[in-house]
Amino acid sequence: MSITPERKTALIQEYATKPNDTGSPEVQVAILSERIANLTEHFKDHGKDNHSRRGLLKLVSLRRRLLDYVKKSDEARYKTLIEKLGLRR
Repeated sequence: MSITPERKTALIQEYATKPNDTGSPEVQVAILSERIANLTEHFKDHGKDNHSRRGLLKLVSLRRRLLDYVKKSDEARYKTLIEKLGLRR
């Protein structure tokens, strides 16, 4: 259900804006999107797992706030990020 350290490192390298960048909004959104995708797969088998569903809603809300921040600060970065991640909006 969680991300492996190798996958997390790969996401950080792919979405980093500068060397040793682990905290930029792009990296955070990419990691959250991976966790959301994993939880969505989990719900295909465990439809009544309401405790994890609450966690999923919190992750989606956090990702939405980060995306709103990026959109407010730099529209071009926002558009490239959602296009790269394949998010609808």
